[in-house]
Amino acid sequence: MSAAESGRLRVSVVYLRPDLTFRRTLLLQAPATVSEAIEASDVRRQVPELAGAELVVGVFGQRRSLADLLHEGDRIEIYRPLTIDPKEARRLRGTVPRPRRTGKAAKTA
Repeated sequence: MSAAESGRLRVSVVYLRPDLTFRRTLLLQAPATVSEAIEASDVRRQVPELAGAELVVGVFGQRRSLADLLHEGDRIEIYRPLTIDPKEARRLRGTVPRPRRTGKAAKTA
């Protein structure tokens, strides 16, 4: 009998930082919400910066609310806040001189 047939959902909760990877797979009683999965994963205790934070989350790259219901196999992603405005980052990258291409790659480009 699969997890779905027994009224349970297998989902995972993921939070990534350059220096940290948190990934936990859970078996929850259906129906379950995004919020319930996050609490069951214990990510707020293991990653102190999330303890009192208002979370921005998604499922497979699509933004969702904490009250959304989950489906079998969902991956809940907890997003970090932006540290720099994307337009500003692009502008800064444009000011850095790039090395010239040489050789075969330069001739085809």
